[in-house]
Amino acid sequence: MEKKKTVVKDIDRSIYDWKNEDKYSYKSEKGLSKEIILDISRKKKEPKWMTDFRLKSLEIYNVMDLPTWGPSLDDLDMNHIVTYVKPETEMKGSWSEVPDEIKNTFDKLGIPKAEHEYLAGVGAQYDSEVVYHSIKEELVKQGVIYTDMETAIRDYEDIVKNYFMKLVPPNDHKFVALHGAVWSGGSFVYVPEGVHVDIPLQSYFRSNSPGAGQFEHTLIIVEKGAKLHFIEGCSAPKYNVTNLHAGCVELYVKEDASLRYSTIENWSRNMMNLNTKRASVEKNGTIEWISGSFGSKVSMLYPMSILKGEGARSEFIGISFAGKGQTLDTGTKVVHAAPYTSSTISTKSISKDGGAAVYRGSVKVAANAHHSKSTISCESLMLDDLSRSDTIPALDIMSDQVEIGHEAKIGRISDEVIFYLMTRGISEEEAKAMIVRGFAEPIAKELPLEYAVEMNNLIKLELEGSIG
Repeated sequence: MEKKKTVVKDIDRSIYDWKNEDKYSYKSEKGLSKEIILDISRKKKEPKWMTDFRLKSLEIYNVMDLPTWGPSLDDLDMNHIVTYVKPETEMKGSWSEVPDEIKNTFDKLGIPKAEHEYLAGVGAQYDSEVVYHSIKEELVKQGVIYTDMETAIRDYEDIVKNYFMKLVPPNDHKFVALHGAVWSGGSFVYVPEGVHVDIPLQSYFRSNSPGAGQFEHTLIIVEKGAKLHFIEGCSAPKYNVTNLHAGCVELYVKEDASLRYSTIENWSRNMMNLNTKRASVEKNGTIEWISGSFGSKVSMLYPMSILKGEGARSEFIGISFAGKGQTLDTGTKVVHAAPYTSSTISTKSISKDGGAAVYRGSVKVAANAHHSKSTISCESLMLDDLSRSDTIPALDIMSDQVEIGHEAKIGRISDEVIFYLMTRGISEEEAKAMIVRGFAEPIAKELPLEYAVEMNNLIKLELEGSIG
């Protein structure tokens, strides 16, 4: 009997593919030039040092090459990308003042509901600018700052200037240089010494304009002994033109401080997601990354932890889902730059319909980082014989007094397990869905409730056909 192929339907993206008319108060010309950057800076009324920073970043961008070691970026042509789209509104502190069609988009995504039920503060970005921001009064009284980056440059210029793109400099790679030239929007968070923010803050980035780039910048500083959980959500509707996301996240975790950074990136299949995220962790500090990568045509995303203080700790938990026409090249980097530091990396990937899921990781232990520990676990689940999964680890160990462990597993859904579950009265479709849910469960349990629900919806699979 001919063996039938297992078919996995695409996830239902109807809630995310909701799109509004492309309205704006200003849109830059396509492409990248000095004139466009000067125009963006003028519109924002920026200080001279930021304008100079943008122009220097452009110079760096123009002389740097595209990366050649990852997935193909042939579909990206900056001559056809709009780098700045200002919506028809200024930032509001009251949700009722946000224009109806923008408000309706975020309502559909559940942002206002989440704010009232789960969150201590919310920022909402639409295309290139933040349209709404709020923070609970009790946090303000404790000295916590949570606002958009444009406001931060105006009201907290000295702090921003001291940290902005110092952890991720423009010469790091070509798309960081691009970000430095055209960045817009994003969030600024400052948590004073000893303050524990027990309820999460959240920023949500929505890209609506076809053929545009989104370049938000997130800068978070958690001072000594402070604690924060920050949630980032991203989505975009599908268009038949290429969109680009090249945001940047800089996290500064000071001595004895703790930061959890949770992300669900759910871009449409025409998006090139080339994001850069990096954390600096001082003595006995902790950074926790919870990362879900869904959607996008191509993703290149490797959150990095620099453990620069003795006893600093990093934990990375990530999941990616690659379907037809997608290459999700994701992973993480850790630099052990001090003694007694530790890191844990746990990643899971799912691929189907010829999608490619790649884990690309790097762990470096400096010569002085004695008694450091790192544990790496990578698991991949392929749902058919068309898909691809690769694990590409790089370990650079320069000290003998360390403990390093690496484990990788790649497999397909087991015919035997499916058959066993079916003998217990479970349908074939539900049996397959149970296996996938069980595979993803360790990631889902680390997310806040509303994001766990969103992630489970994203990977909910409707299966048809049979395994002969």
